[in-house]
Amino acid sequence: MTDSTGTTAVPAEADWENAPSLVEGAMSLELTAADCDLGYWLSAVPQGTLRGQIAGHAPDVVPLDITREPGPLNAALTQELAFRSIAEEKATRAISYLVALAPSLETMEFYATQLIDEARHSMVFRNHLTALGVTDLTAGVERLAGADRDAVLAPLEELGLRVLRDEGDFIGGVVVLTILVEGVLAPAAELSERKWRIFDPAVSDIERGAGIDEIRHLTVGSSVAREHLLAHPEDRPRILDLIVRGRRLWSELPVTDMVLRREALFQEGLDKHAGLVGDHEIWPGRRLVDTTVEERVGTALRWSEEMQSRRLAYMGLPEAV
Repeated sequence: MTDSTGTTAVPAEADWENAPSLVEGAMSLELTAADCDLGYWLSAVPQGTLRGQIAGHAPDVVPLDITREPGPLNAALTQELAFRSIAEEKATRAISYLVALAPSLETMEFYATQLIDEARHSMVFRNHLTALGVTDLTAGVERLAGADRDAVLAPLEELGLRVLRDEGDFIGGVVVLTILVEGVLAPAAELSERKWRIFDPAVSDIERGAGIDEIRHLTVGSSVAREHLLAHPEDRPRILDLIVRGRRLWSELPVTDMVLRREALFQEGLDKHAGLVGDHEIWPGRRLVDTTVEERVGTALRWSEEMQSRRLAYMGLPEAV
């Protein structure tokens, strides 16, 4: 994959400057495992998305002092990053089963690259906690997100491991990961990138890079499921039942309570430092300082519903919406 000068060309969807937002890309792009094999990843991610920045941001891009210091902004962000680091770690471990169960070299290579992506996400979310004053990462992550891990992530992990480890169900695992985990959590990441841009531009850059990766994960996962169901229509009832059960589980988890708690802390810091934010827009035509907790959370939930609907329709499962 080279341009007219012989230089390796970075695909637009993986390019830092040209890639769409996570929500836009996940709802509009179509990528397959064959498109995103190991060769694609080696040229697109280290040379494009990361641009040589292993930490996910330039060294001179740092949080504002008011975000590093104890207070509501620090509390909101450290809780979020600790939770995200655990979620990405669990995703990495689960994806190892997808690599082992992959029915083709193309899907094996793709999920091997996704495993590396998720492990890197966990690392950069965790390591950025040190820039926010967390000195003991192991104890700090446990203190900040241990309860949310047990309440939210443990039940999801149990579902995923039952499908992948116990049942050896590759396509079921793809659906759980694509629709029931990443498809729900991705919009919150998009919101995070937008709302932290002033207070911590480094974490916004980290989210930007992770979001570019997630576009690939969501679109290829949807394609893998679509291709399987076209070839094996007899699996539709089983996959539909898995989605229904998974969405029911999501509705029973205290995800909204967790997000509302963090958004309330963010709102407290936003109100206190509104002058620093000024006219910064969280989305076109809407200033961040004019938003409320309910509006931001409601927008992320709407993005999630739209993404799931689009992906399920693409997979040929519109009745699962």
